[in-house]
Amino acid sequence: MHYTQKNGNKTSVFIIILMFIMIIPATTTFIMTTITNPVYGQQDNTSFNATDSSNIQSIPAKKVQVGDIEIAYKMLGKGDPILLFNGASDVMNSWDPSFLTSLSSNHTVIAFDSRGFGNTTMGSKPYSMQQLATDAAGLLDALKIPKTDVMGYSLGSYIAQQLTMMYPDKVNALVLVASTCGGKDLTPKPPEALKMQLEIINKSVNNIPISQEEMKELAAASLGSGWIKLHPESLENLPTDLQLLGPGVSPEAMNNQTNVVMEWMSTNWSGACDELAKLAKPTLVITGTDDIKIVPYVNSLKIVEKIPGAWLVQIKNAGHGVVGQYPEEMGKIMNTFLSTTAQSN
Repeated sequence: MHYTQKNGNKTSVFIIILMFIMIIPATTTFIMTTITNPVYGQQDNTSFNATDSSNIQSIPAKKVQVGDIEIAYKMLGKGDPILLFNGASDVMNSWDPSFLTSLSSNHTVIAFDSRGFGNTTMGSKPYSMQQLATDAAGLLDALKIPKTDVMGYSLGSYIAQQLTMMYPDKVNALVLVASTCGGKDLTPKPPEALKMQLEIINKSVNNIPISQEEMKELAAASLGSGWIKLHPESLENLPTDLQLLGPGVSPEAMNNQTNVVMEWMSTNWSGACDELAKLAKPTLVITGTDDIKIVPYVNSLKIVEKIPGAWLVQIKNAGHGVVGQYPEEMGKIMNTFLSTTAQSN
């Protein structure tokens, strides 16, 4: 579960944010396997039937049958495709418009509601990380997109990893934000932070109001200490008696997501790092240096240590909610990475 709050005073000039960013290749030379470029290039963008608007909430959703579910999706922008995976409890309309504006300037962005969320049906198949990856692969098939770049945030990054492992031929480049490989390589969050988050989720699914103090604690965990020091107003005037289950998010769906997250972050399996290392896809890993209590940032460092040639971007004064904190900069960083790796393939 994630909380981000937009702030009108935040720095949005890219040249300034670059002062806070370290881009660190895993090796001194980028080592990339040769991967076929996506079939769809700039000249083919009309094939996607995507809109030029970056205000995702104003774009009518479309639906397509994939296995036992109907998946709701939206497409915007132009250029090579990139598939976005939401964070936990989020729907496709949750993506920051500034992030989408930046990313869709030269990519066809595909956002969608995952199984049981938003306008996508729950279906009858058991809910698992493998099934969520299969759903995404089916969506790509239905849209006739043989290969795509993939970006996942938090829980979405776990599904993106699963998709890459199960369907490597469908993935060109991989962007993992606020992520972990899970399993034996996991550095867990502090026990008190886990207890707090599970208590809030439990209240949400049982229709118990969340107090302002609890909301403040969750917001602080997501935003990080550096951001709060720069923007102390971020913790002021938070809503009271808040219900975190938004439109299109049922208690059943929230419980399902919580279970797959807990399974991914358990240490009784091998994790995804070693298998991703064998695939050696061009990979960009982004983390906020103040992400301590949600998905500790050291997990991102472990991913980069494992995957040959992976890029690492650490953003100072950012927490787990890095996408909402620095949306335009995130889009520009991703565009730089994707254009560079596309040229090297």
